[in-house]
Amino acid sequence: MARAELLTELDERVLLDAPLAPLLGLQVRHLGGALAEERSGAGARGAVAEPYLLYLIGLGLPHLKDAVVARRAELVGELRVSGRKPYTFLTAGERAADAFDEGTLARLRELKRARDPQGVFRANFPVGA
Repeated sequence: MARAELLTELDERVLLDAPLAPLLGLQVRHLGGALAEERSGAGARGAVAEPYLLYLIGLGLPHLKDAVVARRAELVGELRVSGRKPYTFLTAGERAADAFDEGTLARLRELKRARDPQGVFRANFPVGA
């Protein structure tokens, strides 16, 4: 069971002082560089302005599932998240619409219909019909 969030700033105190359990892991990835540059051809979403990506993971075992979900929510609630979701880090229960604004999603849907009308190319989180 994973969850990813884009952070607008990093609060080390929250990540280092609090217990991680029942989560198995927590990753903070420093972004920036080419990801943050506004340029043509930078992908469907364009530049990623957020400086950090937070990735949390825990086991979805029946006796741990609720505690994992709660701990993820607690940590995310204490951090400054942008509300944007990185498409390549979407997890169960999320959709492509969580990663793209309406205009971008409409453009991706049109491209999908035009370039792949038979639905040959598939994704875990499809852009839709």
